[in-house]
Amino acid sequence: MRRRLGRECVYVPSCRFGLYAALRHWCPPGGRVLMSPVNDDVIFFVVLAAGLRPVQAPLNPLDASIDVDAVPEEVWGSLSAVLTTNLYGNPDPAPRLRERCDALGIPLFEDAAHAIGSEVGGRPVGTWGDASVFSLSKHAGAKAGGILSVADPGLRQALAKSCEDLLLPRRATAEVAYAVRPYAEAAVRGLRLRRAAWATLRLLGRMEREEIRMPLRPAELARAVASAPDLEAHDPWVRVDMHDYRLSPGRFRLGRVGRRLDRLDEVLAGCRAGTELLLSSRWAQPVGGRPPAGAQPLFRVPLFVADRDAAIAALARRGVVVGYLYDPPLDDYAGAEFTDLSPSPEGARWFARHALPVDPLRARTVVGALEESGARPAEAPEEAGTSRG
Repeated sequence: MRRRLGRECVYVPSCRFGLYAALRHWCPPGGRVLMSPVNDDVIFFVVLAAGLRPVQAPLNPLDASIDVDAVPEEVWGSLSAVLTTNLYGNPDPAPRLRERCDALGIPLFEDAAHAIGSEVGGRPVGTWGDASVFSLSKHAGAKAGGILSVADPGLRQALAKSCEDLLLPRRATAEVAYAVRPYAEAAVRGLRLRRAAWATLRLLGRMEREEIRMPLRPAELARAVASAPDLEAHDPWVRVDMHDYRLSPGRFRLGRVGRRLDRLDEVLAGCRAGTELLLSSRWAQPVGGRPPAGAQPLFRVPLFVADRDAAIAALARRGVVVGYLYDPPLDDYAGAEFTDLSPSPEGARWFARHALPVDPLRARTVVGALEESGARPAEAPEEAGTSRG
């Protein structure tokens, strides 16, 4: 990753862990962080755990990138930091955000979990921020691990020490579970036991999301926020979908991560080819919208359909599971008690409602299933005529 980015990097057990360490290093408690409302709720809770106030940004409705020009000047003046999302690998306008942050004297953080192979402004995503975080569970498929990258090489040692202090001791049971997980998942897929597996997880208390968003539990969350910065108090929210997000890694885990990274360029090439195919389909842009930009090696390609539930069902019949849905947007999900609401929420709401994020490595199957089902492209929102950042 150092060679890819030209920056110093620290291995961390998860992207969310690395982001927490970065926020704690740069942002004093009580600060305000501009972020996207179309994002995983775990990231929202990481910002809260760091003792910071999330501020929801207006978005471009066609790719869910931050709409720089729609952020009010009074909001810019109140910020302590900006956090990009690069949703599904579509880059946020990092060059313009970098300029804004430099003018304000605040840090820019890049969440590049979905964007390990994407570029913006002629540079890799993750090379514009004071710090950036990558997930090795996404493109690399390691189901563990992340990278914290920093612009100032002199900070690497201090950040590595901060991360080490936050880690929990390695557990042998966690390493065993990690070792057998790919084989268990393959068995579930092969025997078509997905529903039975989900039912078992629910009985064991391991299924923490019945819906797209996890339960907010506002009374409990308010108590946790009052104690922030405190990762432990926010653990019930931050750990969802990854209970070992802050465990020290064992040799087996690191070995698998390394082998997966060895194949990363091959995976990125497949993602780019699949993205090109999906962007040539009639669902790549809403009816009346602008043509999409050139193909990045996206982690997921957001297609736009009029009836997403029907499209999801059609894909399920072909064995394609749709995940990484972020509906409703975070300000609608969390409310004004826990976040500053977006001044222009319509773009985020439209995207969250109509985007169908599909795996580019399954591109031909996806196109065939949508054609067969007669899925209709969504109608473009009025905001689609605004300029991109």
